[in-house]
Amino acid sequence: MRGIYGQNKEIQLNNFMASLKEASKKDYDNVNNWFDAFRSLKDYIKTLPTSEKHVFFFDEMPWMDNKKSDFLAAFEWFWNDYASTIDNLVFIVCGSATSWMDEKIANNKGGLFNRQTCRLYLKPFNLYEVEQYLISRGINWSRYDIVECYMIMGGIPYYLSLLDRELALKQNIDKLYFSKNGELWNEFNHLYKTLFTNSDDYIRVVSALSQKPGGLTRTELIERSGMSTGGEITKILENLILSGFVRVSGFYGKKKKDALYQLADYYSLFYFKYIEQNYGKDEHFWSKTTDNPSFRAWAGLSFEQVCKDHIEQIKDRLGISGVLTQESAWFVRDDEDNGITGAQIDLLIDRRDHVVTICEIKYSLNEFLIDKAYDMNLRNKIESFRKATNCKKSIQLVMVTSYGLRNGKYNSLVNSEVTIDDLFEITRQK
Repeated sequence: MRGIYGQNKEIQLNNFMASLKEASKKDYDNVNNWFDAFRSLKDYIKTLPTSEKHVFFFDEMPWMDNKKSDFLAAFEWFWNDYASTIDNLVFIVCGSATSWMDEKIANNKGGLFNRQTCRLYLKPFNLYEVEQYLISRGINWSRYDIVECYMIMGGIPYYLSLLDRELALKQNIDKLYFSKNGELWNEFNHLYKTLFTNSDDYIRVVSALSQKPGGLTRTELIERSGMSTGGEITKILENLILSGFVRVSGFYGKKKKDALYQLADYYSLFYFKYIEQNYGKDEHFWSKTTDNPSFRAWAGLSFEQVCKDHIEQIKDRLGISGVLTQESAWFVRDDEDNGITGAQIDLLIDRRDHVVTICEIKYSLNEFLIDKAYDMNLRNKIESFRKATNCKKSIQLVMVTSYGLRNGKYNSLVNSEVTIDDLFEITRQK
């Protein structure tokens, strides 16, 4: 059985009964409500052999639950009154609306409370899995191109399935995002309307977050989005975090209420940065964008997101995968009275072995060169962090780059290096 997006109760019921008819090879009287529909399903199950296991799959269940349809109440009744007593019966329910699945099924406080056997959360592909998927489709791109693709599409299999192996990466992006009637140019509104009720409120929140890629505190987010301070914004943030659209990061040395909320969905980030203002203006927009200041700024921020989504791979490369850690962000403003220069750390790993790892993330076309000015910048950053936080732990600097560091006389400050190859290779060992 599969729900149909945006359709009313009558159509959902007809679709359900059509699926039941196809499985049972039996005609059923027209049903007017979900209770009758589940009674019909119950009658069908009774005809099945008890010596075999029977699996029923409900795809996109949230879409069946129209307002005032009583779908969920009927399903709860069916499950508690009958289905839960049948040992050879397995029900698999799924839905892309993660918030609905979490509230109505996983954390149901009513008739389905504590009824689930297990919960499966399908995460996006990581870099290694994307590489393997592309290879399986005859797409043999460099890892640099795969990372750029990831920064635009994330690890969403559907988006990746749209790539044309006859085209280069940039041609694919032009075709899918910037050409007339490209398949992903209008994905944004469809995505949020499909996943969330009151999608306009969710869009207001992610739009506010897109304006500050480094993240916003809850107070800052409320001010920028114009949302109320009550339970509404709390629920929206919970659903966005649960669905992987928003990442919440602790702020080193501060309480939980000072956490930063950061837009983490790659498509949404790309939409706000490029698609919203540029669709229809130039069908070769992305091919012409490479290596201009706007691209470099976007690529640097997006690569930080990729690194945060592959933190376990980074830890493995550093040999600390078995060490308890806490990841956070940190920044400080100029404080002349205390001799502190303003600084920002996008990824900081606080380790139980009394070491703090500062990750400096740089995305570049070639090996990255630390010159005299950048060396001074790094030294000031470390010293500002030590002074402002009164950190007594050892501090190590890790450079996360595309192709590693170029040999130079200012590399001595760096304790370890991580490259994009490490992100792929480490994943392969998992």
